[in-house]
Amino acid sequence: MPVARENENADALNASLSTSVLYSVTGKVIVISGGGSGIGAMLASGFAQNGSKVYIFSRKDASAFAADVTKKGPGSCTALQADLQNEEQVAAAVQLIEKREGKVDCLINNAGTNFNAPLEETPPQMFDKVLKVNVTGIFRAVKLFQPLLLKATQTARIINISSINGMDPPVSMDTYAYSSSKAAVIMLSRHLAARLAPAILVNALCPGPFRSRMMRGVLEGAGEEMTRNTTVLRRIGTPGDIVGPALLLASDAGAFVTGAHLPVDGGALLNRSAL
Repeated sequence: MPVARENENADALNASLSTSVLYSVTGKVIVISGGGSGIGAMLASGFAQNGSKVYIFSRKDASAFAADVTKKGPGSCTALQADLQNEEQVAAAVQLIEKREGKVDCLINNAGTNFNAPLEETPPQMFDKVLKVNVTGIFRAVKLFQPLLLKATQTARIINISSINGMDPPVSMDTYAYSSSKAAVIMLSRHLAARLAPAILVNALCPGPFRSRMMRGVLEGAGEEMTRNTTVLRRIGTPGDIVGPALLLASDAGAFVTGAHLPVDGGALLNRSAL
């Protein structure tokens, strides 16, 4: 070990390291696709409760939910209707946000879909649809929002919602397109991180079981107890479980993190026999 030098710990002593500084997202403009339900709704509520200006967009009208989030405050939430598969609709959402805010600090690509059927019963068009929504949709959103992300006051962030099924195949389920698409999201995130740095940081969150519209069939079919038992923590994820990591990646606390994919799964990946 080298000999200690005078004032070698000055950086640690003088840095602003309080959580109110490191994790602050107050006033940041956050855009969330698929923000009207499930994990997207959890994230929208979480960022608004921490003072962000949140914009959610999805195919369905989520204005009632957005109004409830705004009412709770202290941030705000605005709902826009746009289908990720429709470039004109997404471009219109970009133009509206540009007119109102002039920038985007963090883009969260959460919208996704799934299809579950045995290999011999999976139509190629359904496989294509899942990839178009889950992968091409993210690419389209990143491309269209990039000019606003480059106008962010500080380093902009992109958070792509993948899945632990993109890290390890769910061998007990016939969700071939879903697992393949979520693996692609991880690689796309890493590739974008390498190309967009240092102006934009790009990371992926890989959730395990959370209560969502997509998970409803699993929870009702397999039962909540069995679903809880797929994790080593023996429970299903809560809103705080996904909002915490997202706040890390969207704030100064995550300023040295890019190209990462973080499992948020209660240890489900450790319980391989349950996958």
